[in-house]
Amino acid sequence: MTVRSPAVAGQFYPAQPARLERMIVELLGAVSPESVPAAGYVVPHAGYIYSGSTAAHAYAALALDPPARILLLGPTHRVYLEGLALSGADGFETPLGVVGTDPELVAALQESPSVCVRPDVHAEEHSLEVQLPFLQVVAPGVPVVPVAVGAADATAVADVIEIALGVPGTLLVVSTDLSHYHPYADAAVLDADTIERIIALDRTIPPDRACGAYPLNGALVAAQRHSWTPELLSACSSGDTAGTRDGVVGYAAFRLRTEHG
Repeated sequence: MTVRSPAVAGQFYPAQPARLERMIVELLGAVSPESVPAAGYVVPHAGYIYSGSTAAHAYAALALDPPARILLLGPTHRVYLEGLALSGADGFETPLGVVGTDPELVAALQESPSVCVRPDVHAEEHSLEVQLPFLQVVAPGVPVVPVAVGAADATAVADVIEIALGVPGTLLVVSTDLSHYHPYADAAVLDADTIERIIALDRTIPPDRACGAYPLNGALVAAQRHSWTPELLSACSSGDTAGTRDGVVGYAAFRLRTEHG
């Protein structure tokens, strides 16, 4: 069994299991989620002290209706990639244990010409890793297939999402932050505009507005195809949580609703 070791434990989230679980439980406990049918969620991926309170709005909702399996898409920060990449690992280790992947979903995804296997892309990537402890708490035992998304056409990403949706019980989770390092007030304006564009299913969000633009735009194409409705659950910036307001990073959590109203 090949297991990908954690790369950012102790940096983006606590490395001590008890402290990590307590932090996640406290973040989830501050949220009052609503049970609404959803095809997926969009979540931020910064350190928990910065974006964990925003991510918790999505994860508390996910906990109300855990799926059979999860397709987790996130951007690449350290290794250049064209297309999408699986890790090749059978599991992903965190301080809370090992999250298993789903062989059926992995096999299905490997049928796509857009998907390759690149352990090097996953080795130090945090956008996927930081979601795993949350998922271990809200959906214990549910397998997760993390996929790194590099420079890829939104339609190609949506086609990969379609393959995953063909495996029953698959939920989509997309990892992205919003704007980076603008002054607090400027970032608020930029992020509000980006949020409006996401809700309007604008699949042309640029990477300077969302670092996970490639997986996000693919999810928005899938939303157009299936008539999902993006619903904003929470938004803030690092200037609202644990950072300076001189240059902030924006965060938002969305639910992809499968019913209207």
